[in-house]
Amino acid sequence: MGLIACDGARPVAVTKAEPGPIPASAQRSGDAEAGYEALVNRAVVTCGLPYDAYAASRGAPEPEYALQGRRGRNAELPYALTAFTAESGVELVTSNCLGCHAAPLNGELVIGLGNEFLDFTADPVLAVEGAGASVEGAAEVTEWQRWADRLGAIAPWSMTDTIGANPAQAITLALMAHRDPETLAWSDEPLLPLPSTEVLPASVPPWWNVGKKHAMFYNGEGRGDHVGYMMLASTTCTDSVAEARAIDAWFKDVRAYLASLEAPAYPYPIDAELAAQGERLFKAECRECHGRYGERERYPNELVALDEVGTDPAMAEAAYRHADRFARWFNASFYGRNADAQPGLGYVAPPLDGVWATAPYLHNGSVPSLAALLESDERPRYWRFESASPDYDQDALGWRYRRLEQGREQFASLEERKWVYDTTRRGYGNQGHDFGDLLDDDERRALLEYLKTL
Repeated sequence: MGLIACDGARPVAVTKAEPGPIPASAQRSGDAEAGYEALVNRAVVTCGLPYDAYAASRGAPEPEYALQGRRGRNAELPYALTAFTAESGVELVTSNCLGCHAAPLNGELVIGLGNEFLDFTADPVLAVEGAGASVEGAAEVTEWQRWADRLGAIAPWSMTDTIGANPAQAITLALMAHRDPETLAWSDEPLLPLPSTEVLPASVPPWWNVGKKHAMFYNGEGRGDHVGYMMLASTTCTDSVAEARAIDAWFKDVRAYLASLEAPAYPYPIDAELAAQGERLFKAECRECHGRYGERERYPNELVALDEVGTDPAMAEAAYRHADRFARWFNASFYGRNADAQPGLGYVAPPLDGVWATAPYLHNGSVPSLAALLESDERPRYWRFESASPDYDQDALGWRYRRLEQGREQFASLEERKWVYDTTRRGYGNQGHDFGDLLDDDERRALLEYLKTL
């Protein structure tokens, strides 16, 4: 199913994807080693806060985790920030991909592990304006103002009210609305109707599955060349096709590095006999959607229809409904020249490599542990992480959490409310994927033991 609509000077087609296997697309080759170097040292978001103002307002904190290969000023910065010098000659500090796509695990930073403890509940404009008080000199003011204007334009779409809920998708759509798809020129006034400011939650998927995936995103709409989708964060500040092309030239190496990543091994003891029983169950009950592992590894890349998987439909339905403008924008832009956004009414059953480390579960992060995922009656309606930092539960396979009897309304302060995950809200539902309900307790224990080995 498809539609044809006119966007600018040329007609652009958008195909709606049907459930079923997603075909493979050729990916450009790249240098994984060069990709790592670029990932930790180069800026995909090419505007930011002048370094002097950063040091004055933030105090230039020391890096909490060592990140191999960081050079120059980057070696002095926290891993989620990157320094670079703008054409104006001003040294800037900006956010990078690792802010969402790297997280601590057992005291070490793991690149590719989604950070599920990020706090997007604060208005970024307040921090930007606060840092602006430390900006000095005409050149620095100009750079700061450009950065502040961009963040101000997308601020309503960069905020959630729940710890861990990631707004990246909403931010990207808001940025698209402010850019001409053919020239990538920025417009202070939106050129497309803006998305809803009801930001739907998303869990950050692990990078180490990139090499297996035929399509990007939970609904599998990112068909074709993956690089165009991966570098969409550049739409914050990239104001021309020439700038986008320069980033694209090295981002294909970043994609090659991501495709080379392997999942971390489970660091605790595993009952081999119980895991073998679980493997037999997995092959009988889970392999069709999630694939097989080991010597004859195969991942099916299956887009599963909403009525079959039964999980919260809001994210997939929103992408499907907005295809007329946002998928069309992408397909008409530089980013989509080798790609084809095809939203579908379903979710892709993901690879399960390292699944033990990727709590909370489902596309919206609504289920706090694998044990709860395999027994739907045990999923909490209201819950919060036990602490503000990851604390692993070896029995339930997930970050330790606390079941709550009420939702956010029980707390008077916003600081307490933001920790509450409320599955009764639109987009936050924990229903569906109830296949584990068919198993008895012993079978679930065996299956959990096997999932530790992936």
